[in-house]
Amino acid sequence: MAGGRGGTGARGWDESDIRIRPGKGSRPRTKRRPSHADAASAMVVSVDRGRWGCVLLDDGPDHVAGTRIVTMRARELGRTPIVVGDHVGVVGDLTGTRDTLSRIVRVEERSTVLRRTADDSDPYERVVVANAELLLIVVAVADPPPRAGFVARALVAAYTGGLKPVICLTKGDLDDPSVFAAEFDALDVPVLQVGIDDDLAALHERIDGRISAMIGHSGVGKSTLVNRLIPDAHRATGVVSGVGKGRHTSTQSVALELGTDGWVVDTPGIRSFGLAHVSPDDVVAAFSDLHEIAQECPRGCTHQGPPADPECRFDAVTDPAAHRRALAVRELLGALQSNDAWALGTDPD
Repeated sequence: MAGGRGGTGARGWDESDIRIRPGKGSRPRTKRRPSHADAASAMVVSVDRGRWGCVLLDDGPDHVAGTRIVTMRARELGRTPIVVGDHVGVVGDLTGTRDTLSRIVRVEERSTVLRRTADDSDPYERVVVANAELLLIVVAVADPPPRAGFVARALVAAYTGGLKPVICLTKGDLDDPSVFAAEFDALDVPVLQVGIDDDLAALHERIDGRISAMIGHSGVGKSTLVNRLIPDAHRATGVVSGVGKGRHTSTQSVALELGTDGWVVDTPGIRSFGLAHVSPDDVVAAFSDLHEIAQECPRGCTHQGPPADPECRFDAVTDPAAHRRALAVRELLGALQSNDAWALGTDPD
């Protein structure tokens, strides 16, 4: 075998004939993650294709409160959802200089959540906004006509998510707003007229210094209202089509800063408000007095009353105000369980 690799020919074995597996190095792997104790606090104000716009909440040695930065999600967070309103910990370049990118390394526990599903059969729950104190439910008195089902479902989402609802009526010059407002009297929900010619002092009194989420069907005047509250927001406004359906003018949620230390989160116009994640008990739990009464109901009671629930204790309530509230909550529960497009608050095609 002259010249073979195993022989004694001219070409013998050399280092190129031996494959050496590279070593793992001297740095051992670890599952321990950095604590990022020095991470700065920030609030998410926008989300766009894997990038989160944030505003810094506190001063630090290398950053200033109020600075706006662009961030990405740190690898260790995996697919942790991050939405507008979330309070997060950020590290990296915090100067806000153009084309710089920081990292979100921590998402703080949420105090409130506005959730919805695409419809009542969709198991995937979407968090729309986090940590908002108020939910501004914008409804047009006419053009497009108001949908009580949508408002009822928005109220359910607010109550179960820990937000305080406020109904904001627009286009009051086209019809009498008191008729629609009366449907929610028993729930003690504030109802404000915020049409284009209405004074917004009462609304400012509630939202200044707070974080508010704003929702509504397309075409109800939501973006117009935002532009009145925040003139430099320049939110696109649209018109209502001839079939009474609005045109979507907001395409993503964004937190807009009021000039009074508050924030308004403008959300995209929605066509339906699914609540697959909400149970009747979740709704009742939002009303402390009714929740206590419900403890005496038989197991499995849906609190709808006869004939479905002949022994529901809501029927035994004698206090007039509490009785009206119990009936109003039953209306909410009815909207929750209905598959009718009008009750669902669906904006039909």
